[in-house]
Amino acid sequence: MKNWIILHREVEEALRHHRPIVALESTIITHGLPYPENLTMARKVERIVRDHGAVPATIAFLKGMIHVGLTEHQLEALAQEKNVEKVSRRDVSTVLSQKRSGGTTVATTMWIAHEVGIRVFATGGIGGVHRGAEQTMDISSDLEEFTRSPIAVVSAGAKAILDLPKTLEYLETKGVPVIGYQTQVFPAFYYSDSGIVLKSSVQSVEELARTVAIQSHIDTRTGVLIANPIPKEHALPKEAVEKLIQQAIHEANEQNISGYQLTPFLLARLKTLSHGESVESNLALVFNNAKVASQLAVALSKMTI
Repeated sequence: MKNWIILHREVEEALRHHRPIVALESTIITHGLPYPENLTMARKVERIVRDHGAVPATIAFLKGMIHVGLTEHQLEALAQEKNVEKVSRRDVSTVLSQKRSGGTTVATTMWIAHEVGIRVFATGGIGGVHRGAEQTMDISSDLEEFTRSPIAVVSAGAKAILDLPKTLEYLETKGVPVIGYQTQVFPAFYYSDSGIVLKSSVQSVEELARTVAIQSHIDTRTGVLIANPIPKEHALPKEAVEKLIQQAIHEANEQNISGYQLTPFLLARLKTLSHGESVESNLALVFNNAKVASQLAVALSKMTI
C-alpha cells in the first residue's frame, strides 16, 4: 500500500518520533454534513486533537492517492468536492485505479491507520448489525475490520439505528474487547444508556491506555472498541429517538431502501424528523470522542509496557 499512501509532513514526523497521533475518518466530511458545516466540523475536530496534545491525521482519498493527514487546502477542497466516493475496503482498488477522491469509512480508516502505524482512531459511532439482519444479512464491514486491524477505536458505541445486542454478540464472537470509558453500559450514539451492561469498563485514561497497551503486546490481532458515551447535556431521550428510528425504518421498507443506501437514508430521515437535533448530538459526541482519543494517544505514548 505504501506506493499509494502520502503522509502529511507533520504526521510523518510524529510517527518517526513516536509522538501521539489520532486518526480521523472523512466520510463525515464527504457524506455526513453539507458544506460549509462539514469544514467547520472537521477544523474543530482537528483543533480539539491538537489542544489535547496529539497530532490529527484525517485520512482521505484524493485523486487516486491515500492521504494520511490533510493540509488546510486539501481539507477545504474535500469538503467542497461533489460526487466523491464513500470508500470502504471493497472500493479501494477501484478508487485508486480510477484516480478518484473519497471519504474513508470506519473500516477503511482503521485499515489505513494501522498500516502506517497509528494506534488510536476517533469516530462518531461504528457500524454494526442492522435490525432485521436475520433476513437481510446486512452487517457493516466495520465489525470485521476489528479482527484485522489492531487499533483502538474511540466511539459513542454503535449507531442507534442498529441492532445493538446482535452487534455486541458479533464482536464477542470475534474476540473483540469492548471497554466502557466511565460507563458500565453500552452507549447508543444519540443516548448514553442502551440498557446493555458491559463486561469491562475503566474510569481513567491511564487505566484505558494500560489496557490498550497490553492488548497490543499480547498480540491478539484484534482492535479494541472504546465505548465513550455522548455527554449527558447533548443526549437525546431514548424513547423519542427509538420512535423516530422506527418511523425511519418503516419508510425505508416502504421505499425498498437497503444495503449501502440504508444507513445514509436513516440518518438523513432522523435529521429531518428530529428537526436537526440528531445532527447537533452527532457533532457533540464526535468532539467528545476526539478529546478522549487524544488523551488516550498521549497516555499511550508515555507507556513503557
